[in-house]
Order: sequence, then C-alpha cells, then structure tokens
Amino acid sequence: MEGAGGDGESGTEEQGLVYVVTGGCGFLGSHLVQLLLEREPELRELRVFDLNPDPQVIPPGHGARVRLLRGDVGDAGAVGRALEGAHVVLHSAALVDVWGRASPEAIARVNVQGTRNVIAGCRARGVRCLIYTSSMEVVGPNTRGDPFLRGHEDSPYPTRHTEPYPRSKAQAERLVLEANGSLVRGGARLVTVALRPTGIYGERHPLLERLYRRGRAAGGRLRCALPPHAEHGRVYAGNVAWMHVLAARAALRSPASLSGQAFFCYDASPYAAYEEFSALVLGLRPQRRPWPPLGLLRLLALLNAALGRLLPLFAPLLTPYTLAVGSTPFSVRTDKALRSFGYRPLYSWPEARARTEAWARGLEGTQQ
Repeated sequence: MEGAGGDGESGTEEQGLVYVVTGGCGFLGSHLVQLLLEREPELRELRVFDLNPDPQVIPPGHGARVRLLRGDVGDAGAVGRALEGAHVVLHSAALVDVWGRASPEAIARVNVQGTRNVIAGCRARGVRCLIYTSSMEVVGPNTRGDPFLRGHEDSPYPTRHTEPYPRSKAQAERLVLEANGSLVRGGARLVTVALRPTGIYGERHPLLERLYRRGRAAGGRLRCALPPHAEHGRVYAGNVAWMHVLAARAALRSPASLSGQAFFCYDASPYAAYEEFSALVLGLRPQRRPWPPLGLLRLLALLNAALGRLLPLFAPLLTPYTLAVGSTPFSVRTDKALRSFGYRPLYSWPEARARTEAWARGLEGTQQ
C-alpha cells in the first residue's frame, strides 16, 4: 500500500487527507494519533511512523484508517517512503534527553538530521504542510537562572544553549521555519509551523509514571527539593495535540495566518513550581522539607552527573541542567496562537487533571 493517496495532482484523487505522525507511538505522538482519529473529520488515512510501532496507540474501532510503519527518522529512505502521497506531517519524533544519558551525536542524529530528512521528504513527495513539535527550551530556561514570566514569542530573553538537547531543538526549529515556502513536488509551496510546548504532562508520561510510583512507595507523598518559588507553565498533552490539529487545518486553509512562524503552546493549567504541580496532577501530597542550600544541590547534581557517566544504569533526576531548569521561573502565554488560528484548550484544567490522575491510579499493581 506504499504511496496510497496519490500526490494531489490527479483529478481522481480520493477524498480526505493523509496525515503522517512521526514518533507516533511515543508519549505525545500517542495523543496526536488519538486526537486525529477522534477529531479530524477530513482524515482519510493516518500513518504512524515510529522506531517501535505499538498497535495499542490505535483506539478501538479506528484501525481501518491507520497504518503502523516501522522506521527511523535518521533513515532518509524510510522517511521518504512514509511521506509518499501525504498532505500533512506532524513531526513529533525526537530524542528527549535532559539528563545527559544520550550522546550529543545521538541527539543530533535524531533531532537535527531526522528533521532534515523530514523536510527533504516533504519536498520530494509533495507534502503541503509540516507542523513541527518544537519546545520551550528553544528559548529557555537558560542555565544562568534568568526568569521568563508569562512571556510571549517576542519577549526578550538571553537564550543560552549549553546542553545538546535544547541546542538540537533550536537547530531543528530553525531548519523547519527556513523551509517554509519551499517548492514541493507538484508545484505547491510547503507551509511550515513550529509549536513550542512548555512542560507537557498527561497520561503515559514516563517521568510522571516514575514520580507516581516513587510517591506511592513513600505513602502517597512526593518529596520536593527544588525551590518552591520557581513558577513554571505546564501544558496537558491533549491540548498540545489539539494545537497541532488546529495549526494543520489553518496551514491548509489559510496559510498566511501562521506560515513560517513559531508559537508557544500552553493551556489553562495553573502556574506552579515543577514538583508541586507534578504532585497535584498525580494526586500525591507534596512533602517539602527545609530547602537545602543551593550550593549543596549543585554539588549533588554534579556528583549525579559524574556517576551517570560512570554507571550507565544510574539514572538520577537531579543533574546540573535539570537543577537549573527546575530552579528558574519560566512561564508563557498563548495569545498569538489564539489570534493566528483560533487555538483554545480542548480540555479544561479540571478535566486534564482528572484524566492524568486516573491514569496514574491505574498504574497501581502493574509492573514497572
């Protein structure tokens, strides 16, 4: 069935749109898949491209429109074949590593070269729309601790990329936005958009699962060590997916409103310190002891980083980078997305919290 759907030039083209989701079996990707199948009436075919295809991401009753494709975004040939005849690509595949567990070369191969391959595939296969899942870390927080409070896309900020992951996301976002207006096969112009979610939460989040299991083992308490004053903006995965869907619709129907632009992605979730928010959505009680001196936390973070390099199975949450991020106030607004393509959260804060907590409670009794 490779190439189903045609290239959009034939008058006999089937009705409906062909979407490709890269990284479609990952945390955010699974939410993108679910929402497209449930909320996109023009969807004819959904291709889920992932290194480890998982049939469980397909909601019951939707299998007829879905193709699971095994592939690596670092493989240009596999990417090209997946994109043949597609109209929209939601590029969410990424190697997310803020703990220093992956090498800079591995991160760049997936996040930067993989994005180059997706862009090249769009051009060669006639894809009209590319929505890229970027990150707030393209902007910050930086490792100096400069705050960014309720900022927007044009707010000044001294961005400093000292770590491989945020540097790779910034490079990939720049590639995507520079590709806007590129000529694609068939003579159309590629429309590109980058969405920058803040810290995403929701069902199937690997770190939240880890925190929940740790909290339940501690009697329903989540120990908090990071500064309590560091306001963060968190966003529900279902609303991130909804912004992708709305951006894709606008890119196809009225591209002038958003083409070649980047947008912060946030919803109505309360601004809070990172650990307190995690406890809130998991139904745990935050346990805050007297805050250790920052110098001691920095020393512990450096020790963790050193042990992580020596012991591959050692996976600490506190590293110099995560300490800097967790200690730095960073929150955004999404006014621009509202003005440009009508984004409003699909899920309210109470609903997002309830869905996340229900998922977490369902983990009890399951193996790690």
